[in-house]
Amino acid sequence: MYMRRKIDDFLTHWKESPDHMPLIIKGARQIGKTASVREFARKNYKNFIEINFIFEPQYKQITADGYSAQQIIKNMTLINPGLKLIPGETLLFFDEIQDHPDIATTLKSFQEDKRFDVICSGSLLGINYKKIESVSVGYKQNYDMRSLDFEEFLWTQGYQSDTITSILDHMLTLTPFSTLELSRYSSLFLDYCVLGGMPAVVRKYVESGTFEETLDIQKQLLLDYEEDVRKYADGMDQTRIINVFRHITPQLAKENKKFQISKVASGARFRDYRGCIEWLLDAGIVQACYCLNYPELPLKGNYDADKFKLYYADSGLLIATLDSEAQKEFRAYRNLGVYKGALYENIIAEALVKSDLPLYYYKKENSTLEEDFFARSANDLVPIEVKSTNNVSKSLKSLIHSQSYPEIHYGIKLIEGNLGYAEQIYSFPHFCACMLNRFLQNRNPDTTKSLA
Repeated sequence: MYMRRKIDDFLTHWKESPDHMPLIIKGARQIGKTASVREFARKNYKNFIEINFIFEPQYKQITADGYSAQQIIKNMTLINPGLKLIPGETLLFFDEIQDHPDIATTLKSFQEDKRFDVICSGSLLGINYKKIESVSVGYKQNYDMRSLDFEEFLWTQGYQSDTITSILDHMLTLTPFSTLELSRYSSLFLDYCVLGGMPAVVRKYVESGTFEETLDIQKQLLLDYEEDVRKYADGMDQTRIINVFRHITPQLAKENKKFQISKVASGARFRDYRGCIEWLLDAGIVQACYCLNYPELPLKGNYDADKFKLYYADSGLLIATLDSEAQKEFRAYRNLGVYKGALYENIIAEALVKSDLPLYYYKKENSTLEEDFFARSANDLVPIEVKSTNNVSKSLKSLIHSQSYPEIHYGIKLIEGNLGYAEQIYSFPHFCACMLNRFLQNRNPDTTKSLA
């Protein structure tokens, strides 16, 4: 069963572009890269050649005699004379290229040759990407892929694009959701929180209609990630990387969610672990939310690289790391106790990243002023607060109404409840998080004037 993904439309537009370049699809392992390329090839090409450098290591020899497209094709057919390469009708797919990054050196030649379309992909590409980037700059296009977001999850449940359009319309017009809409979307969102967006997990849920066996798949994925550390973290302290990975959940459970190296191991120093954290970030396994120096624009460059929170790139994997009692509580009663705030922060962080919003937070030293996330629109800096209920947001109000932050004119609160607007704060249900970037791009300030 193939599940519709957002990359599908991107690949279609890529092929239709008359000057499209070889494509590199980046992303963590098992997020659906290979399945999406295969489905795209099935629908759009008469001929499809897939080479996987892990399962077919003999193909690493195809670059032994040089990097020209002609030489690569010659060596491929030497290894397998049965390959058919039809100019204009063939897609070459080089998969798991982290095991043979030299293949990226051929992309310039394939771009100039133009007889065949080329897509490269692989898990943990971020680890070797500096090398790949240096040899193919200007001759390839990138696409960053992640696990399913909530919109894609809705597609697996039979909802169409008009559902997302309707949710966005509610947000832009500040029209409350009906009781049925709110109940249904909130319930689906909680299911998504339990599952996360890893395709194998979601597929099992879709096929069975239950959560049975989904936890086992999630736990296996976590083990697979740790195995990747042992396989690909060359020249680094693999134990330290795994320790950092395993300490994300307990640190998110604390009131102060800033990631503290001192909590990972006794006597641990940040300089000894910086590379470990960067490895996990490059692998696409985790994502970092950096602390702003001050709530003002621009965001880039206005943060402390040594102060950050770490979140799982897929919240379903966070759920899988919880102790068995917390697992039962959430799956049966949707109650996470101490982990509830951590889960909602992680799922919102995930939604922001998947909608192309970078992660920043702010915590004022020696003060209670703290804000979960920030985004920017064309002219505004927008604080975003995550609530497990719908209680008062003192920090949000302070940021909006204080003259000390002139670029903040309104804020967003993500809540368990219906949407609304008061005191320059938009309140949206948690399930709207995947729409925040589109809301910021399309927001009409006139909509709120009658409510001011």
